[in-house]
Order: sequence, then structure tokens, then C-alpha cells
Amino acid sequence: MEEIQTEERVNETPQGLIYGLEARPPLRDTLFAALQHLLAIFVAIITPPLIIAGALNLDLETTGFLVSMSLFVSGVATFVQCRKVGPVGCGLLCVQGTSFSFIGPIISAGFAGGLPAIFGATIIGSVVEMLVSRVLKYMRRIITPLVSGIVVTLIGLSLIRVGVTACGGGEAAKAAGTFGSLEYVGLSALVLALIIFFNRSNNQYLRMSSIVIGLLVGYVVSWAMGMVNFSDIQDYGNLNIPVPFRYGVSFDVSAIISLGLVYLITAIEAYGDITANSLISGQPVEGEKFMKRVSGGILADGFNSMIAGIFNSFPNSIFAQNNGMIQLTGVASRYVGYFIAGMLVLLGLFPAVGLIFSLMPEPVLGGATLLMFGTVAAAGIRIIASQDINRKATLVIAISFSFGLSVELVPEILSQLPETIRNIFSSGITTGGVMAILTNALIRIKED
Repeated sequence: MEEIQTEERVNETPQGLIYGLEARPPLRDTLFAALQHLLAIFVAIITPPLIIAGALNLDLETTGFLVSMSLFVSGVATFVQCRKVGPVGCGLLCVQGTSFSFIGPIISAGFAGGLPAIFGATIIGSVVEMLVSRVLKYMRRIITPLVSGIVVTLIGLSLIRVGVTACGGGEAAKAAGTFGSLEYVGLSALVLALIIFFNRSNNQYLRMSSIVIGLLVGYVVSWAMGMVNFSDIQDYGNLNIPVPFRYGVSFDVSAIISLGLVYLITAIEAYGDITANSLISGQPVEGEKFMKRVSGGILADGFNSMIAGIFNSFPNSIFAQNNGMIQLTGVASRYVGYFIAGMLVLLGLFPAVGLIFSLMPEPVLGGATLLMFGTVAAAGIRIIASQDINRKATLVIAISFSFGLSVELVPEILSQLPETIRNIFSSGITTGGVMAILTNALIRIKED
């Protein structure tokens, strides 16, 4: 009798869901749900490698391979999260992809030591998140919602500069003296306007597809303007075989520290995303079972990022937008995640996918990323606004933003410091994040 009751509980579908966590939907429903998730995350996965490659002025072949590996690793990471391998994974319909949060520190690391330094910092820095998963209840006292909100806001504000540079034509346009030309800015404005227009639609499919539509229209218009030349691709190849350490690996202390801090914040973000996913999926959001789930999810977040560094990709994180997709589709089955993972792996293996997107002009990408990065900053502000902004919080916010934005706006302020220290604190995210943690822990004010 007890076994029958247990089975009934497993097969129960929470209110508001069509398929619960352990349900196995028919193939047609599974594929439809998986495609909608893929539509919501595809652009978000390929955008970070495109931005990083553009900033570092990498060649077309390398850029295409980085895009392919981002898709491949995201597929592997999604499978690990959904399947739960031992203690690694949350066992929810939880999708992982290349994280926007690391773009700033990664570009800085790339300027200092190239791709090997980036992948080395990605691998070593991921240990921070894996350690956090083991001491989660203690870390939450240090990385409070206020600190997380400050860091997320700084990430968005710091990245806006990257987006604006892309809108103006990128580093190549600066070198050619055409940066900020009317055709570049106009193309970016077109993409941005289209995304805003479709995002306002009452049709959920148009809203979910707004970024994809904006980028596709921008791509076609840029091709008509002669800004895209498919003849640059000499060979689409057969398959992109993942090769560990294809570009080598090196370990730069400042890059590791910069990425390590972002991993620390990412762990707390992952906690929130897994909590929301559990709630939507009708799973407990407190107690021992929940803590095991969230610890496994954060452990997988770090472990998958380590895998990413090994296979020539960038740090991964859990995508929050898929929580909204579960609500829209009414499908919380983690078996759908296996299909999403399979689709991502297949897309990553075919070089044509990466190469075609690698030809996308920077102004097209800039029009989309400018809005994305602004959204990141807005999300951070919402986190801050949800807290009690007392005198202490005001001081913590003021000091963190002052230090963080000062090194972004006037990097010369660090010019007289030793190179190692200069490299560590050249990122506004690192500087502001460290100040947020320290001031939040050390400042004591007795409220009246």
C-alpha cells in the first residue's frame, strides 16, 4: 500500500501544470516544449562568445568554433542538471548556457593572456562555486541579496559599454575610422526597435521570439547593405569535434580572482533560480530535500563551467528565462530537458551554425545586447529595491558603486599600482563586488 501511495505522489501533477516533474509527455508535446525552450535560449547562448570574440578581434574560424562549443557544452550542462548524476545536478527542468555575467572579466583576461588565460581562469575559478555548494548555508550570510543586487547591477552597467561599442561597429570600425557611422548606428537602432516592438506584443510566441526576429531582420538588412560576405567562409567542414584544450591553457592570478568573484555571485543567483524552478514545478522549497537539490544544482553549475573551460568555452550558469517558459507551456517534466540537451549538442557539432552566426555584423548584435545588458542592470536594481534601504544599506550601495564605476570610467586611477593588483581591480565588477562584501560585513550602524 505504501509503494502505491508513493507512486501516486510521484505522478501527481501540481496545479497549473500539464506535465509534472517526473511525467513523460508524448513525443509531440515533448518536442514542442523543447523547441520553445530552445527558441528562448539559443541567442543568449551564442551571444557571449560572439561579443568576446569581437572584443578580442579573433578570426572567423576561431569565433565559429567558440560558438559551436558554447552550444555543445550548454547541451552537456543541461543534461547533467536535469538527469542529476550522483550529487551533481538539481534534477529539475533546468537549462544552462553561457553566462553574460562573466563577459567583462573574460575580455580583460583575454587582453592580458589570450584564450589560454581565459580557459584557465574558467576552470580554476569554477572551484569557488563548487565550494559554495558545500557550505551554502554559511555563504548566504555573507552574500546577501543586497550584495547580489549590487554586483548584478554592476555587471549590467559594465557591459553596456561593450554593447555600445558593438553598436558603433566594434574595435575593427575604430581602427578603420568608421566607428559610429550612420549605417552602423542606424542598423543597431533598427534591431533594438524591432525587439522592443515585438516584446510588447500580447502574442506569447512573438514576445518569446522578439530577440530572434530582431537579429534575423538585422542580419538580412546588413546582408542587403553588403556588410555580410558568405564567401569569407571557405569550408563549412563536416563536424566540429570537441577537442579538450584546443587553444591551450594558462593560469593568470588576476583573471582567476576576477572570475572567482563572479562565480561567488553566480552561486547565489543559481540558488534563486533553482528555488523559483522548484516552486513552479510543485516541489518543496524548504527542508532537507530542497537543500540537497539546490546544493546539487549549484555544484553542477560550477562543475559544468569547469567542463566548459576544458572544452574551449566560457562559464555556464542556469538560465532564469526557462522558469518563465515552464509557466507558459505548463510543462515541468525534466525529460524535456534531455531533448533540449540533445538539440544543443547537435547544433554545436555542425560548424555551419557557428560560422554563419560568426558573420553577424557587430552593430546587429549590439542592438540586441544593449537591451539585454540594460535588462541585467534593471534586474540588479530590482533586487536592491526589494531590500530595506536603511542607512547601512545606503552606505554599502554608495561605496560599492563609487569604487566599481570609478575604475570603469577612469581606469587610469590604477596606473601607479603594481601590475598584479591593477589587473585584479581593473574590473568594476570585481572592485565593486569586493567593496560590497566588505562594507556589508564590516559596517555597523545602530538604527534609531
